[in-house]
Amino acid sequence: MKERNIFLLMAGVFLAAFYIPLENPRVISAILESFYMLQDYAQKHVLTCLIPAFFIAGAIAVFISQASVLKYFGAGANKILSYGVASVSGTVLAVCSCTVLPLFAGIYTRGAGIGPATAFLYSGPAINILAIILSARILGIELGIARAVGAVIFSIIIGLLMHFIFLKEEREKEAAALTMPPPPEDKRSLTQYAAYFFTMVLILIFAAWGKPPESVGFFNAVYNVHWYLTLILLVFLAIMLKLWFEKDEIKDWLDSTWDFAKKIFPLLLAGVMVAGFLMGRPGLDSGIIPENYIAALVGGNSLWANLLASVFGAFMYFATLTEVPILQGLLGSGMGKGPALALLLAGPALSLPNMIVIRQIMGTKKTAVYILLVIIMSTLAGKIFGTIMG
Repeated sequence: MKERNIFLLMAGVFLAAFYIPLENPRVISAILESFYMLQDYAQKHVLTCLIPAFFIAGAIAVFISQASVLKYFGAGANKILSYGVASVSGTVLAVCSCTVLPLFAGIYTRGAGIGPATAFLYSGPAINILAIILSARILGIELGIARAVGAVIFSIIIGLLMHFIFLKEEREKEAAALTMPPPPEDKRSLTQYAAYFFTMVLILIFAAWGKPPESVGFFNAVYNVHWYLTLILLVFLAIMLKLWFEKDEIKDWLDSTWDFAKKIFPLLLAGVMVAGFLMGRPGLDSGIIPENYIAALVGGNSLWANLLASVFGAFMYFATLTEVPILQGLLGSGMGKGPALALLLAGPALSLPNMIVIRQIMGTKKTAVYILLVIIMSTLAGKIFGTIMG
């Protein structure tokens, strides 16, 4: 299988190089756009979002016992607690569809059930509190409320459906967990671990804090001091590491972080380039697929328009908050409110780079089911919302 995949990749690259019409200005623009998209991702997301997320994922893998993950997020965990926490995680993290991947990989590889893990995977980027506020202010209060309510409900329903679809595997995982030996005694207290992880989460939040519109006063005030807050938190983290952790433990943490980075980072970069080639950077009509085609296809509130909006949103990469001005432009071009909601529910939680990586983490079958659930539910939600608002 591996050799066949290598052959198909080589053949695909050869055919693309042989037949790609480089004389076509649109093709040249799309090729350049893939590199512009890659540069934009590197400049705005790698250092401030992705690297902190890798360190958190590495810490989860090393310092959180598998028994603890299974207790709170495993297949046999309390459903109200596990799905409740997973479904509102995005209000705290405010990450994009790519930054959430190392965190998802961390809890999933430690034994979290497929249900709570995918609920977290969806909600992390979908329930960004600032994005919801901006959606309400710029796109209308109805869309803002529908996005917030829909995202929370979606994360729970998608997680539960994934659990029941793969129930046999979940039961096997739960049975295996019962035979696990108890975790060894730990010299650190729960309070120390909470402070350690909370500090890293705050570093991720403040380092990735984007500049909001001037009208959003509190968020803009935080943006003005976010680097100072990040620096203070880094000092606190350094003190914790010095006082509470041994050198060998820190080395294990760094090794685990590197392991996540080398598995996920190359796939993300490849996915970002492909997304840039197909659809270009958000707000620029420079990908191989013209933006006016998309705007023309998602007018009105037909089932087809909602489906297309969901698919377009699922495959396009949206950096945090960029979906709001893009939708503002599409609505001005005739996009229906139903398809707009469908895109809002599918877009931030999925992207082509995201799909490539989660396939590596949980396999082709589970990834395909997860993507289909997001697209189908977004389509139906858009259709219902468009009918109500129409």
